Order: sequence, then structure tokens, then C-alpha cells
Amino acid sequence: MGFLAERAVDAVEEMDRADCDVRKLERTYRQFPLINWAVSGWHGIYRRQLRPLLRPNGPNSLLDIGSGGGDIPRAIAKWAARDGIPLDITAIDPDERAHAFAVSRPKVNGLVFRRAFSSELVAQGRSFDLVTSNHLLHHLDGAQLAALLSDSQQLCRRAVMHNDIRRSPLAYALFSVGTLPFFPGSFIREDGLTSIRRSYTSGELQQLVPRGWTVSTKRPFHHLLSYRPLNHA
Repeated sequence: MGFLAERAVDAVEEMDRADCDVRKLERTYRQFPLINWAVSGWHGIYRRQLRPLLRPNGPNSLLDIGSGGGDIPRAIAKWAARDGIPLDITAIDPDERAHAFAVSRPKVNGLVFRRAFSSELVAQGRSFDLVTSNHLLHHLDGAQLAALLSDSQQLCRRAVMHNDIRRSPLAYALFSVGTLPFFPGSFIREDGLTSIRRSYTSGELQQLVPRGWTVSTKRPFHHLLSYRPLNHA
């Protein structure tokens, strides 16, 4: 078997440990906007996939699952505001540390952070026009992934878009070298490499998802898992 031929399902990211260094964790949250700007490609997803689904005069709503420090929903809120599109965003994360950091940042109009699981919102009968997540799928095992996709389908009215890392030796090598001189005193490099080891290939993901879901390869080293209800296909 070659390097990264299989998912490192038992690898644990340092920031997910309950006893991790709090200062390094906060520094990691502060550095996420830069690393996500460099690698996640959300501005392109917003322009090509999200914005065409938004009503120019509203109302529009979006749920971001596993929002962490909150930089992705903040960016989407600002892009929509810049385009003059009304958009209410609810960003959820069950981790109290991530939630505390997210709500400590300056407020953005139309954006609300909640400490919650997606299943709680399903139980409350909530629904949103769009459902998104960033770099969440690789944290999940098969059963957890199935639960997330089920929740996402129940919560969305127009579309779901889960953006995640795509495992490859080249991605690992480039991230290892590219981040070596940067991000001191945080978990960015260490956990980023673990994330790549834990992530799915597009083929693995396609085999796991139920009918109706689409896996699209994105560059650099990402894939987008998307779903649209039949009435919005």
C-alpha cells in the first residue's frame, strides 16, 4: 500500500483534544481565515454555487454546520452584503471553545452563532434555504457522515454544499512544505497534516454517500459534496 492509500481514521487533531493548549487553540482560530483563504476556495463556491441560488431581494437563509471560529460564515455574510443580497446566517458548532471564540469577534449583520448539533435543529423543525460546511467531513466516520447528510437533507430547502479536503500525497507534501515557515504557536500545520491523512478521496466519498448526492472535484485538493431537493434540482 502506498503513502496515504487509506484514511488515518484513528488520527486525532490536537485542537480536538479536551486538554489541548488553550493559547495555541485561540491562535489557531485566529489564523484560520488566512489558511482558508489560501486553500478552501469559498469565494469561488459563493460566486458559482451559492449566489445564483439566493433571491436578490430576499428572504434568504443559510446554515453553516461545524463553523469553528466562524471565519467562513463571516466571509459569506460580507460577500452577500457587498452584493446587496439579504442573507440571514446561522452558524453552529457544539464545541464550547469554538463557540466562545466565534462570539468574541466583532458582530456581523445577519450572522448568529449557536452552540448546537445539526440534529438539534432537525428536532426543532428548523429549515434553511442553504446548508454548508467547511472541512468537516474528514472529522466523521461512516455513521457520523450518514447522520450529517440525513440532517442536511432535512434542514435544506434549496441546496447543501459540504466543502472538504481531498486526500493525496501531493497535497500532504505541499501543505507540509508551504506551512513550515508560517503559523508559529498554533495547530495549523500539525492538524492540517492530520486532516489530510483523515480526509476522504473523492472515490471513497462517492461510495459512501446516498443517492441524490454529488461529489465534485475542486482544486486545490478539495471536493464539494452537494445535494439539491427534487423540487430545486
